[in-house]
Amino acid sequence: MKTEKVDKRQAILDAAEKLFCETGYEGTSTRQIAKESGANMAMINYYFGSKEGVFVEIMNERIAGFASQLKIINEDKISALEKLHKVIEGYVNRIMNNTAFHKMMHRELSLTQRPEMYDKIKDAMSQNMQLIDRIITGGIEDGSFKQVDVRMVIATIMGTISHIVIAPHKVMSCSNFDLSDPKDKKIIKERAITHLQDLTTVYLTSKK
Repeated sequence: MKTEKVDKRQAILDAAEKLFCETGYEGTSTRQIAKESGANMAMINYYFGSKEGVFVEIMNERIAGFASQLKIINEDKISALEKLHKVIEGYVNRIMNNTAFHKMMHRELSLTQRPEMYDKIKDAMSQNMQLIDRIITGGIEDGSFKQVDVRMVIATIMGTISHIVIAPHKVMSCSNFDLSDPKDKKIIKERAITHLQDLTTVYLTSKK
């Protein structure tokens, strides 16, 4: 019985994520989520309280998944640069493997009518930022990185990846490029990882 409850809860989250990606937050109703997941409205209210509760839970699960990956990288006995390169590779792969979700998240959290939703998610996001901050700060403290504006470095990495996802035509010359095509996605993932690893290496390690 417990497994059935867990399965139903996950079915609600999976269905909601699919609908949010396809029609946006406003365009999705709890009734649609119930129908898509095979659950009823009472179950959605029981597990999440509201549509906003479902959205926040999806976001928090994604953020927590990346947090566990960051924690493993941070605890690894490798140099700060190697850690940062692993972070870049992990972040590119996570975003590129589900571009529809990232675009939806970027759109919904940037809307002015969602400040309360963003506030609920911000704490979980800031913990991930702190872990990346710690990696770069560690490199500065041990002398392998020069003194830099750490948060601007993080913003450069994350902003570049987001921009590629939202406007891939700006980095791909061919007009028929399609991020949903596995071959095209592999090309752009490798380019993004190589570029950001090269960029951070040169910027963080070259002496002024």
